[in-house]
Amino acid sequence: MATELVMVDGIPFASQLTTENHPLSLLGHGITDIEIHFLQIKFTAIGVYLDPEQVVQHLQKWKGKTGKELAEDDDFFEALVSAPVEKLLRVVVIKEIKGSQYGVQLESAVRDRLAADDKYEEEEEEALEKVVEFFQSKYMKKDSVISFHFTTSPSIAAAEISFTSEGKEESKIKVENGNVVETIKKWYLGGTRGVSQTLISSLANTLSAHLSK
Repeated sequence: MATELVMVDGIPFASQLTTENHPLSLLGHGITDIEIHFLQIKFTAIGVYLDPEQVVQHLQKWKGKTGKELAEDDDFFEALVSAPVEKLLRVVVIKEIKGSQYGVQLESAVRDRLAADDKYEEEEEEALEKVVEFFQSKYMKKDSVISFHFTTSPSIAAAEISFTSEGKEESKIKVENGNVVETIKKWYLGGTRGVSQTLISSLANTLSAHLSK
C-alpha cells in the first residue's frame, strides 16, 4: 500500500511510518521559525508519529475538548509526553544550519528546564554533552533529517537520535538518561512552552478529533 504524503511547508512527510513492524501515523506537524524585522525565517519542519489508538487510551480524560482548548492545556501535553507509547519525531531542515548551533539550542532548552525542576545533576550534564557532541560535527543542509525515536521499554526511558544528510550514511546516538529524554520530548511536545506552536496546534486538533470518535 502506497503511503500518502503530507506536505509541510513544501516538505513531504509520509502519513505513516513503520518502526520495528509497528505502523505509526502522522498526528501532528508544524515548523520552527523566528521573525526578524517582519521577515519570517523558517528553520525546520516537524512531523510527530504516534499510534492513534494507543495514545488516545491515555488521554481519555480530555474527551470532548476542542483543539483550541487542548492547545492551551499544558496538562494535556504533559500527559501526552508521559504516555508510555512509542513516539517518533521527524525534523527536516528548511534553512541550513551548523549542527553545533542546533546542538546548543537543544542543550540550553533542556538544561534550563531541568535546572528549573531541580533535576540537572552530573548524569544529566554528561548525557546532554554527548548529544551536543553528536551534533557538533554535523552540517545540516536543507532537507537533512533529524529523527528522535522514543521507545517504551519498561525498564528504561530511552531515545535514539539519528541524523541523515544527502549522500551520507545515517549516524545515530542513544540517550538513556530518563530526565534528558523526557525533557527533549517536552522541548517539542511541551504545550504552550513547546518550540513550535504550529505543531502543538496541529497535534491538539488531530487528537481532539480522535478523542471524539
